Amino acid sequence: MRKTPSTALCFLPLISLIGLLALNVYIFGDNALGGANQLILLTVAVITALIAWRLGYNWKDLEGGIVNSITVAAPAILILLMVGALSGTWLLSGVVPAMIYYGLYVLDPSIFLFACCIISVVVSLSTGSSWTTSATVGIALMGIGTALGFNPAMVAGAILSGAYFGDKMSPLSDTTNLASAIAGTDLFTHIRYMTITTGPSILIALIVFIVLGLGAHGESSNTGAIRQALADTFNLSPVLLLAPVVVIAMILKRVPALPALVAGAILGAALAVVFQRELLATLAEQGQLARLPGYAVVLTAFFGDTTITTGNEVADELLSSGGMAGMLNTIWLILCAMILGGVLEAAGFLRAITAAITKKVHSAAQLIAATTGTSLFTNITASDQYLAIIVPGQMYRQAYQRQGLQPQNLSRTLEDSATVTSVLIPWNTCGAFHASVLGVATLSYLPFAVFCYLSPLMTLACAFTGFKLARCEPVDANSGVEQSASVAR
Repeated sequence: MRKTPSTALCFLPLISLIGLLALNVYIFGDNALGGANQLILLTVAVITALIAWRLGYNWKDLEGGIVNSITVAAPAILILLMVGALSGTWLLSGVVPAMIYYGLYVLDPSIFLFACCIISVVVSLSTGSSWTTSATVGIALMGIGTALGFNPAMVAGAILSGAYFGDKMSPLSDTTNLASAIAGTDLFTHIRYMTITTGPSILIALIVFIVLGLGAHGESSNTGAIRQALADTFNLSPVLLLAPVVVIAMILKRVPALPALVAGAILGAALAVVFQRELLATLAEQGQLARLPGYAVVLTAFFGDTTITTGNEVADELLSSGGMAGMLNTIWLILCAMILGGVLEAAGFLRAITAAITKKVHSAAQLIAATTGTSLFTNITASDQYLAIIVPGQMYRQAYQRQGLQPQNLSRTLEDSATVTSVLIPWNTCGAFHASVLGVATLSYLPFAVFCYLSPLMTLACAFTGFKLARCEPVDANSGVEQSASVAR
């Protein structure tokens, strides 16, 4: 017979996870994601499974939870593979070099971080996807930032701040639609209500990036040499910018991300054959590819290492890609995280913890704080942004009715906590994805992802001050009878 785990027992895996991961970061630093953290996630999954076995759960129960958890992550894994392919073909074709080349003409170092955030806001609002934003303009902006001499962590933080603003506020975003649906509120009511917390958060973030941009003097004197090195190596043309335009246009037309990225990668390969014939021949000779050399070089860009040398040290740092194979370490991390999340869910640990939390909630402010904490907790343990929206949304929906809070309070809190904090956790699918695509460790860009940690703080500030909380008559969710008791503020 299965036993319900105690709250203290449920926290044991979480405490073990945080402690061991902190030890890994102390010992390995940024290299902790090279395998050490993956092993810790698996170790804690084993610890949790042993506790679950003592509680009466069998292997089939836990295996089912693991399979369901990995199934949730499968689309993210496929997208990661295609982003690897896209980055390789866009490098080989000259798409990314062209974006860097033209970007260096128009982006002044003093406003570069501010511009990164604004550009990411526009693209993410247009596409509804922070992942697409990183995989397209994000890669180019990282290259431009490196050329200008900026700390890559600052650039990544500015990109992600803008990307997650759009991910929250765009009606095309899957998280925006999911949060409003889970809470039971109209989509545009949800978006309008988010402006109360999201507007101040992005304004503060932009001010921070202006200040950081003024303080971090980009080495713009090198940009002329970098542009010349790119122009000497690639056959650059504005036509190459067609690739990102096509991908973004497809997303705007509501084409799912995976087919859009596949199309972008194939288009990149075609552009490489048309525009970069001399480069293909050079790379083929370097790799001693005698048979169908152009074919071999292009195919390698999809799946393997592509490194292009220009003779300029800074430019050379920008011109390498690992293709699909370069994403395998990130996929390994995601799979290990989803295994742990699956065991925790199947054994009832997540449910037991959240049930214990709800017993302590006695006011509207406490309820919003509990939702925020549960979303962050789910992002850490289940390692998935969507579960961090769904689980607290289902848990607390009736509690919001009993507290006399309209559903947009719940949907906004889910977005302010679950959506934006996912990118701050190294083993979460979002944190792993963006760190891999942008080439900056999660803990390195975390201090500069200003919008992402301001949003939950802003929603808590509104909760505890009672500012702009949308109220209604308290309702008994079980009987549907309105309660006349006053609501604690």
